[in-house]
Amino acid sequence: MRYFVTLSRLLAAFSFLAAFSLAAADYQSHRQLGNQLLLKTSDGELAITFFQPQVAEVHYQPAGVKQLPSFAIGTAPAPQTLTVTDNGDHLLYRSAEMRIKIAKSPLKLSFYQGEQLITEEQPGFFKDKEQLSFKFRLTEQEKLFGAGQRVLGMDRRGHRLPLYNKAHYGYSTESEQMYFSLAGVMSSNKYMLLFDNSASGHIDLGKTAADTLEFSAVGGRSAYIVVAGDSFPELIDNYLTVSGKPPLPARWTLGSYASRFGYRSEAEARAVVQKYREAGLPLDAIVLDLYWFGPDIKGHMGNLAWDREAFPEPEQMLADFKADGVKTILVTEPFVLTSSKRWQEAVAADVLAKAPDGSPQTFDFYFGNTGLIDVFNPVAADWFWQIYKGLAEQGVAGVWGDLGEPEVHPADTRHLLGSADEVHNAYGHRWAELVYRGYKRNFADTRPFIMMRAGSLGSQRYGMVPWTGDVERSWGGLQPQVELALQMSLFGFGYIHSDLGGFAGAETFDPELYIRWLQYGVFQPVYRPHAQEHIAPEPVFHSKDVVETLRPYLNLRYQLLPYLYTMAWQHSQTGMPLMRPLFFADESNTHFMDETNSYLWGDAFLIAPVTKPGVRSWQVNMPDGVWFDFFSGKRYQGGELTEVPVTIDTIPVLVKAGSFVPMVEPMASTKDYSSAKLTVHYYADSSISCAKGQMYEDDGSSTNSTANGNYELLNFYALDDENGLKLEFTRSGGDYTGKPESRELTVVLHNQPAKAGRITVNGQFIAIVAQPQRFARQQNVAYYDKATKQLKVKTHWQGEKLQLQVR
Repeated sequence: MRYFVTLSRLLAAFSFLAAFSLAAADYQSHRQLGNQLLLKTSDGELAITFFQPQVAEVHYQPAGVKQLPSFAIGTAPAPQTLTVTDNGDHLLYRSAEMRIKIAKSPLKLSFYQGEQLITEEQPGFFKDKEQLSFKFRLTEQEKLFGAGQRVLGMDRRGHRLPLYNKAHYGYSTESEQMYFSLAGVMSSNKYMLLFDNSASGHIDLGKTAADTLEFSAVGGRSAYIVVAGDSFPELIDNYLTVSGKPPLPARWTLGSYASRFGYRSEAEARAVVQKYREAGLPLDAIVLDLYWFGPDIKGHMGNLAWDREAFPEPEQMLADFKADGVKTILVTEPFVLTSSKRWQEAVAADVLAKAPDGSPQTFDFYFGNTGLIDVFNPVAADWFWQIYKGLAEQGVAGVWGDLGEPEVHPADTRHLLGSADEVHNAYGHRWAELVYRGYKRNFADTRPFIMMRAGSLGSQRYGMVPWTGDVERSWGGLQPQVELALQMSLFGFGYIHSDLGGFAGAETFDPELYIRWLQYGVFQPVYRPHAQEHIAPEPVFHSKDVVETLRPYLNLRYQLLPYLYTMAWQHSQTGMPLMRPLFFADESNTHFMDETNSYLWGDAFLIAPVTKPGVRSWQVNMPDGVWFDFFSGKRYQGGELTEVPVTIDTIPVLVKAGSFVPMVEPMASTKDYSSAKLTVHYYADSSISCAKGQMYEDDGSSTNSTANGNYELLNFYALDDENGLKLEFTRSGGDYTGKPESRELTVVLHNQPAKAGRITVNGQFIAIVAQPQRFARQQNVAYYDKATKQLKVKTHWQGEKLQLQVR
């Protein structure tokens, strides 16, 4: 204990050395070591590392100043050819696609992609006894996205924002500080600037000086990362190649959840699952909030064990739910109350963060007097993991980490790596890491489910599933959800989602608001209604009208699983978000960069949630091209703001011409998932001469399916020319559990103005029947629906290739 106190004081002293500025320093010498250029200056050292040809980290290392490890970077530098040349007053450090100009006196770095300047220091790095900071030059028309969860509009330029993860209970249409800040931005000029620093600080996006971006922090790592790219998807891919790609989640993650604050007993939890089954609504997971470990809100946090009075047979409950296709997720928090059953165990194991005198730090907050687990301490991380491991062995399928900002974090708290203010924003990150690595060690063939409220740059590589916090249950709470999701998705957090229906407040149930929020939820990454219990968040507890309005949407969520799962796989491979800003459709359209309602849902869909009551139409910002209303089939010419008619049963859901949308039959849970009966919709149009799509499938649960070849990739192609419409379907990949030997394939061709004259499948003629009943009964048959302008073709897909010709 005496050693820890002495070490803490020494580290604190190192953090507040005399003021200096490397920005005013002079270059003295340099040497190259592999991917790294090391520069000695009059005030310390500077290391520039190329991790990829378009990704470089700059790390200032003042002499004698403590440096924290990198949390943002998750991979080692890739082998590449790098050159450094001395041009007298400056050095040039080059990769294949980026060059860095290093002015010698005063020291200043400028970054180029080819010959194009993308960003430069203004003038560089500063450090004094109060804080460290970097400054960069901004161009006049530059827009900036990022900085994490905020409700400010898509372009965050002109704001000075705190970098300190902090709960914002009951937020709605405005918020400058929320649960999950990110110390980085993406520029409309196609670069990313990321500050590899976990400390409390600020990011000034041209507020103090219109042409200057400034990052400042009270301590931590004095480093930043510059990422370049030729397009926004490439930019994201380049960043995540270094920071870490998000792993592919289990298929059940994309299903329907029952969740509230909270289920108070085993009997209540069982009744909720039964209610879903009786109502015929699909369900894949139930989430248990804090009553699983105690009967009251206060006094029990840190028990981290079943309350056997309320949950007398949890193991049997977990097994019964699993047999019914329902996974169980438990909330946990990093706080151990002094009144909890584990307090003495935590003190004895020395797993708690310290007070300045080296004793366990304690403080009061809403739930009681508490300590905080020091997740930065390997001993504490292992202690925490052993609890998770025991729960997983009982049958718990997922981890929900709540209050992980941490919600209360006194500044004088000492962690193994540094002070509370130095590591605050990395707390949720390290918490997710310990859970993820524990699963990899002890449950190697399980894809972890780790839902966390806070994290930092790089947390996506641990499979973090974040949500947007305790949003107000109001129209104002619904309105910013697209903005929040799009901003986080640009930085690799593809599974960001909201508490559907809203969480906080409201004294009476608003059925229209509830319906609109859950309709939107079908087209967000995780479908999880969650709220305070005085108004039920689950649809099964509401009126028949509400249930029947939402039933087709919940069924649609499951029918779209092949499409959703393919998006998830693509996200794991390239980082391409599931929810995408409109400017991904036209990167030159600056108007799209301000759009906070309409968004792209994968390659095929354009979604515009209805976020106001009593409307009969809704404006949709349509990119260029032809779009079809998913519900009515109406054809729209894009390129302008368009009023789309809506009813309480519909929101604007549009499909791009030339899109393939694979779908399956509805199911009770993903346990019953099968693509043996596969329907592929193709949205044909005269404006599209050729198109392609794909569908990824594996067993939905095994790790390393892609790396091991245990998957199947279905590719779809369309060619429309003077010979008619030709579709080709190919299959590649290996074996996996549940792989169909053959598929009953139904192809639905949309926007067909007339009945086809001739249809062949692999050269064989297909009969066109006049009645839908005959089409349903027979095989190798076609049917034309004049009312919907749809041509349906049903056949068996065996072998690797199938060709369909329509003339």
